[in-house]
Amino acid sequence: MLLIDKADGVAIVTMNRPEAMNAMSRGLRAALDEAFVGLRDDDSIRAIVLTGAGERAFTAGLDLKELGIEGIGAANATAPASNPVRAIQQCGKPVIGAINGVAITGGFEVALACDVLIASTNARFADTHARVGIVPGWGLSQKLSRLIGIYRAKELSLTGNFLDAQTALAWGLVNRVVAPEDLMPAALKLAGEMATIPLDMLKFYKKLIDDGFDLPFGEAMQLEHTRSSARNVGVTADQVEKNRLEVLARGRKQ
Repeated sequence: MLLIDKADGVAIVTMNRPEAMNAMSRGLRAALDEAFVGLRDDDSIRAIVLTGAGERAFTAGLDLKELGIEGIGAANATAPASNPVRAIQQCGKPVIGAINGVAITGGFEVALACDVLIASTNARFADTHARVGIVPGWGLSQKLSRLIGIYRAKELSLTGNFLDAQTALAWGLVNRVVAPEDLMPAALKLAGEMATIPLDMLKFYKKLIDDGFDLPFGEAMQLEHTRSSARNVGVTADQVEKNRLEVLARGRKQ
């Protein structure tokens, strides 16, 4: 139910339950946790692409049939083995969400746990928590308004309406929209570019951005100053010059 492919510093993690719209059963959530722990500890991997099998769904969220039997405790789970958002967050490496189809409710929350979103024209997003009768517990009610604005977030969450890929792009929810056949090439190209950055810098900078995003602006600026001052003291002029020349050479190729 979960596929992992690795090449050239990049891992592709594919939720593979297309017959169930890649719904996150207990087994799939545990597999995601195991996968992201493994990728966290694998220094050969610098960036990750997360996607769903098929063209219908990235993931439809929690497996509602399973919840009907076991109860809704998973909606408020905090352990990474039960909460895929926590599973992704614990990895510390950049995760690109390749949104191949619908991302619904808990699936929307998983998409928001990624660092960059590239959407197929087949992608659609929906927060159906209110219609299902479950209050989100994996961060959607707070993250969405911070990403697209409180009025748009309320429109989506208080109607349960679907948001198409092009509107998601216009609202700043996704980075870009591509044809279905171009989704994985675009995601892998971006992941490959990230993978050329030293791993310790990737993880440090990602954490700095994420930690600052959780703070008021003034505190976030102080956080940057504190961490930047501590890290930059070890950088030599020779290192900066070497890296500067590499940046210029790369710029000429792009």
